[in-house]
Amino acid sequence: MKENNTAWLIDSSIYVFKAWFTYPDHEDANGKPINAVLGFLEFVYGLLRYENVGQIAFAFDESLKTSYRRDIYPEYKANRPPAPESLRYQFRLCREFIDALGIHQQASSRYEADDLIGTWAAYLNRKSIPVNIITADKDLAQLVSDGDIWWEYLRGEKFDNKKILKRFGVRPSQIADQLAIAGDKTDNIPGVPGIGMSTAAKLLRKFDNLEQLFNRVNEISAMQIRGAVRIQSLIAEYQDTVLLSRRLTEIVCDIEDIPETQFNIKAHKGDKLVRLCNQLNLSEGYTHNWLNLQLDRQL
Repeated sequence: MKENNTAWLIDSSIYVFKAWFTYPDHEDANGKPINAVLGFLEFVYGLLRYENVGQIAFAFDESLKTSYRRDIYPEYKANRPPAPESLRYQFRLCREFIDALGIHQQASSRYEADDLIGTWAAYLNRKSIPVNIITADKDLAQLVSDGDIWWEYLRGEKFDNKKILKRFGVRPSQIADQLAIAGDKTDNIPGVPGIGMSTAAKLLRKFDNLEQLFNRVNEISAMQIRGAVRIQSLIAEYQDTVLLSRRLTEIVCDIEDIPETQFNIKAHKGDKLVRLCNQLNLSEGYTHNWLNLQLDRQL
C-alpha cells in the first residue's frame, strides 16, 4: 500500500515536552519563551518535508483536572506538577500553528491525547486505512493492528505488531493488561508490588488475559518462573488493584463527543501562518519554506 494512503496520528505533547527540555532559549515578539514551539515545529517540518504524508492529525493533552481517569483514581498522574504558564502559552502557539497549516489538531478536557488517537485509529481501521502512530509512549503500542506502525520518529524506531511482541513480550492487545499488573510509576498507576513488565508478560503468555489469570490463579505456583509461589500469592492478593489499574491503562477507542475529524491536509491559512511566523521571529526564508511546503501538499 502506498504511504500516502496511510494516516499519521501524532502524539504531539511528547514532542513539545522534548523540545521544552532540550531546545535553546528563544523569545517571541512579545518577549515570551518559545523554545518548545521552535523545537516542535522543527519536528513537524521534518515530518511534512521528508515523509509522504497524505492524511494526518495532531492530538494534544490538556489539564488532567477533569480527566475521567482522575474520577476513577484521584492519584492518577498526581506525581506530575502542573505545567507552568510559560509552557501552556507555548502549547497554545503549537496548536495555532498546526491549525494555520490546514492540519487537524485536537485536545479534550475529559480525555487524553492517547484516547483521541485511539478513537481515530479505530475509525480509520474500520475503513481499512493503516496508521502510523508517532509517539515515544509505550502505552500507545496497544493500538497497533495489522498494517499499523508504532513509530518513535526522532529515534527512527518502527514497530509493527510482531516487533511489539518481541520488544514487550506480549501482543499489542495484552499491553493494557501487562501495565495493569506491573503498574506504571510514570503515570502513578498502582500495580502488584514486586512484579515488573517481564514477569507480567510471562503470566500473560500463559493465561492470555486478566480474566483467565484470576480464574486460574492457583496454577501460577507450578510455573517455571522465579518466585512462582510468591507471585501466585501476590496476584491473588492484589486482584482489585489490578482491575482498577486496568481501567486506567486501557486507551479509549470510542469517544462519542468529538467532532468528525478531517485527516486530509487542507489549504493553509496564509495570513494566520504569516502572522504566527512573525510572532515567533522566524526569518523571511523560514516563513517562505513553511508557505511553500504546504503549497506543495496541495498539488
